[in-house]
Amino acid sequence: MANVEIYTKVTCPFCHRAKALLGSKGVVFNEIAIDGDNVKREEMIARSGRTTVPQIFISGQHIGGCDDLHALDARGGLDPLL
Repeated sequence: MANVEIYTKVTCPFCHRAKALLGSKGVVFNEIAIDGDNVKREEMIARSGRTTVPQIFISGQHIGGCDDLHALDARGGLDPLL
C-alpha cells in the first residue's frame, strides 16, 4: 500500500471531500493538520509550492488538492498509485 499524506485544516470542506474519497477506497493516510502550526504550514508550502489545503502526496509524489485528486480518480489514475 502506498504512503499517502494529506495536509489539512479542520474547517476545510475540500479536505473532508478528499479524505472521504480516500476513505471510500480503503486508504489509510497520514493526516497532517496545519491549523495554527506555522512549521507544518511552511513544510507543506515548501513541498507543494501551494498555500491552500488540502495538499496530497502519494508515495512522495505531489498529487495536488481535492479537485486534482478527484480528476485523477475520474481518469483512472488514482487506483494504480494506491
